[in-house]
Amino acid sequence: MQFPESWLRNLVNPALDTAQLAHAVTMAGLEVEALAPVAPPFSNVLVAEILSAEKHPDADRLRVCQVDVGEAHPVTIVCGAPNAAAGLKVPCARPGAKLPGIEIKVAKVRGVESFGMLCSTRELGLEGAAEGLMVLAADAPVGADFRSWLNLDDTLITLKLTPNRADCLSMQGLAREVGAITGAPTRLPQISDAPVQIQDSLPVQVVASEACPLYLGRVVRGINAQAPTPLWMAERLERSGIRPLLAPVDITNYVLLELGQPMHAFSLPRLDGGIEVRLARTGEKLALLNGQTAELAPDMLVIADASGPVALAGIMGGLPTSVEAETTDVFLEAAFFAPAAIAGRARRLGLSTDSSHRFERGVDFGASRQAMERATELLLDICGGQAGPITEALAALPSRAPITLRLARLKRVVGIEMDADQVERGLLALGAQVERQADQFVVTPPSFRFDLTIEEDLIEEAVRLYGYDNIPAQPPAAPSRMLPQDETVLADDVIRQKMVDLDYQEVITYSFVDPAWESALDADARPLVLANPIASQLSAMRTTLWGGMLETLRHNLNRQQERVRIFEMGRVYASLAEQPMKLGGLAYGDVQPEQWGAAARRTDFFDIKGDLERLFGHALDTRRGTHPALHPGQSAELWIDGKAVGWLGTLHPRLVQTFDLPGAPVLFEIDSAVLARRSVPRHASLSRFPLVRRDLAFVLDVNTPAGVLLSALREAALPQVQSIEVFDDYRGKGVPENQKSLAIRVVMQDTQRTLTDQEVDDAVQKLVDTALNQCNASLRT
Repeated sequence: MQFPESWLRNLVNPALDTAQLAHAVTMAGLEVEALAPVAPPFSNVLVAEILSAEKHPDADRLRVCQVDVGEAHPVTIVCGAPNAAAGLKVPCARPGAKLPGIEIKVAKVRGVESFGMLCSTRELGLEGAAEGLMVLAADAPVGADFRSWLNLDDTLITLKLTPNRADCLSMQGLAREVGAITGAPTRLPQISDAPVQIQDSLPVQVVASEACPLYLGRVVRGINAQAPTPLWMAERLERSGIRPLLAPVDITNYVLLELGQPMHAFSLPRLDGGIEVRLARTGEKLALLNGQTAELAPDMLVIADASGPVALAGIMGGLPTSVEAETTDVFLEAAFFAPAAIAGRARRLGLSTDSSHRFERGVDFGASRQAMERATELLLDICGGQAGPITEALAALPSRAPITLRLARLKRVVGIEMDADQVERGLLALGAQVERQADQFVVTPPSFRFDLTIEEDLIEEAVRLYGYDNIPAQPPAAPSRMLPQDETVLADDVIRQKMVDLDYQEVITYSFVDPAWESALDADARPLVLANPIASQLSAMRTTLWGGMLETLRHNLNRQQERVRIFEMGRVYASLAEQPMKLGGLAYGDVQPEQWGAAARRTDFFDIKGDLERLFGHALDTRRGTHPALHPGQSAELWIDGKAVGWLGTLHPRLVQTFDLPGAPVLFEIDSAVLARRSVPRHASLSRFPLVRRDLAFVLDVNTPAGVLLSALREAALPQVQSIEVFDDYRGKGVPENQKSLAIRVVMQDTQRTLTDQEVDDAVQKLVDTALNQCNASLRT
């Protein structure tokens, strides 16, 4: 909402300058988004009257003007404006005046001395038509300071209001708020009932009473719609962002800004019969004031007469019944429309109006009659005419239930003792009814405060008026204790740092993805579909991190980045209940940046496997597997402690084409919970007894991964076995076809005594039996 500071100070004038006032209002929750001067700085510009304008003797387009600037004698000014003529009152910059980008001096123009410059709006830096001189009102005082006469030292204040503060979408509401914040007295408009001089009226029937609990109408006859809008009203409208049009229309717009009540004026002769407030019927259309023809939906509230809709309730009037310069009889409308009946309708029609903006948030139903009287008063004063009685259709208005504010609760929430009298004065200043009962207040919110419904709302109001800046910062009263930290769990930041140390860069991609990505990466994926997506290409929740990373890769390749190594830690969404945290990575391009010390080589499966083993701190158990997004011959499933925890492999050639990539990147995705687990180092003395080594060669199927055999042996190993490792993989003479020989080194040692031959044999035999039973492996002889 934009308004001139002078209008606000006319209603409430605290002892604060502009910056201090803006700060006070912002700290009270009404954010001041911008402060802007009404006009750029300029000086020594006076109101002048052109007495004569003669053609320049040596120039066809110049005129030599005699100008009255309020001094003893007229001054001569050479002017090139096409509209310079005797009798006009215009702004005149005298010698020494400083205008935006120019300083005025006495000068000779084609041999004629000129003592100033007659100004256009462009030369003064003002808005409006720039062709020719700026023509002032006939009653402009000659010799007066132009800047002071038009109040150009005013400031435009723009507020960024939250949706719950619709009461501050009017000057009356803002004045009330500033008065409550600063304690300054307010001078709200004093409105009296307009005299009823005729008994003409229109019948009003409200069919949709829930959507329109209150409707007021009044006939005014014999107005002069062409009467000029007063300068003070036009100035306030313009500086509030509304262009003056026609006096009756300007008056309804002025009441909207002053009291926050949207109104509408119909041309009475163009109405057919009485007024009916109802929902639109299927197929009805309405030509709106902006020239748009709206196709009305059955849930849209309309103002209709016998011929059909004449206005879209709470949004915009209709063009056929609009007030024009020839109009002499009007029907004024003021109503309270339920916010739910207006919300969203304007947006569906591509509209955004001052009326809908207010009705959607809630208009003061207690001030509708006051607004009608104010508009009638202004209309009679400016346009003349005679007013009829107010026709009222009233149903059940919203109730304002009393709220109890406990002072003890207020102290507990705020943390300080607040003066009860000060709290009461603040609530009264906001327009509430306050009844004090012992240590609590019973507060009935005013009709314009739809946001006050519970005790917490009143606590917020009390603190807001007290001033957030005035609440001292206090240390917490609760004892501070260090929370235990599990050393067996790595923090996510530690994992991220390890990935950075491995030459990867972190990316953060959207959790919302294109469903086509999910289908391409896994045809069996069933992503969660959003009911209200922010964009059609972001309408599903990701089931893998790879889609976002592949899009990131393509984005970088399009910008000539030939080497990309990225990772992301984030959640994937298999279902509403299952949302695990994953670590995903992608590598594309050369293993190392281009350099002289090593030949260029493309990153492959084993490079990334090595990165993961450095990340885990030990060799990984990789097993052959098939993933729909990975190359069937260059992919593997990752296993930890006998459980599958992720995938590693090269992107499938089909997806290389789908994502329009010049080559295949290597990808991995693992459960970050597995990475976060670690064992805590434990002290153990070095054994003084000899270790025993036994080498075992097992023959097993060539397709059985070594990791499967190692996992089985390690799980079955007796306590004295210190390590089990593969040191040879043999295939050839002496080993049957489709089988391989894995040589296993077994190291045994005890810290208390020397192992006996029987203990060593028992440990070895158990390993051999395990290999036979679980992996179908035989001891090679």
